[in-house]
Amino acid sequence: MTMRTIFGIDFTSAPRCAKPIRVAEGHRHGSVVRLAGLTALDSLDAFSAWLARPGPWVGGFDLPFGLPRELVEHLGWPTDYTALMSHYASLSRAEIRDRFAAFCNARPVGAKFAHRACDAPAGASTSMKWVNPPVAWMLHAGLPRLIAAGVHLPGHLAGDPSRVALEAYPGLLARELIGRRSYKSDSKAAQTPERLIARLGLVDALEQGRSRLGLRLKLSHAQRDALVADASGDGLDAVLAMLQAAWAAEQPDYSWPPGVDPIEGWIVGA
Repeated sequence: MTMRTIFGIDFTSAPRCAKPIRVAEGHRHGSVVRLAGLTALDSLDAFSAWLARPGPWVGGFDLPFGLPRELVEHLGWPTDYTALMSHYASLSRAEIRDRFAAFCNARPVGAKFAHRACDAPAGASTSMKWVNPPVAWMLHAGLPRLIAAGVHLPGHLAGDPSRVALEAYPGLLARELIGRRSYKSDSKAAQTPERLIARLGLVDALEQGRSRLGLRLKLSHAQRDALVADASGDGLDAVLAMLQAAWAAEQPDYSWPPGVDPIEGWIVGA
């Protein structure tokens, strides 16, 4: 049997040298996932080129793969997944923001946004949010490139079965291990000793295999130091997504529960 490489991708919709897309590469041996290395991609074109690498691999991508059905039907957008994503990609960010804002403005306080079925169990933001965090832009920038690369999107769209892309959410695994403690910030002023201690605790928990995934992370001393020292948490988020993908790769249907709406999709482990 060919060993599949496992990837975790901490995605950003506007990658640049100072804030690249982070890719963690690992290999699973039984219940141990060894981190082989971390890569930085500083443009969306570099991301597209990276996606073309031959399989076999399974990747956990920290970006939404779908939209809330309630939103899609309200806007009169296509309800076929491929047609929906093509339509979404054809719109500018300004057009998307205007449509989403009009949807929210017509709704009562406390229920402004529509949600996917996986959002609440994962503790994730709705994929229609355009600020804090701008996950709508992550979907807009990332998903069309996954489709163009011809990767397999289980539950959504058949593609190359040797290159499998799954929706991951690092925050879900992090919260299981350290609760609601914040472990990262892009703001220098917010890169506090408390967040450093939280990253240390998170890495410890991953190495000891304390999550319900039943997997232990294997790091070198240098890798461990680098993950703890990175105050942005981007490398650590890529590693968390990698572990989620490693778990899902061994589950029936890549851990998709029965009856999931392909327009909305599912977050690994939700």
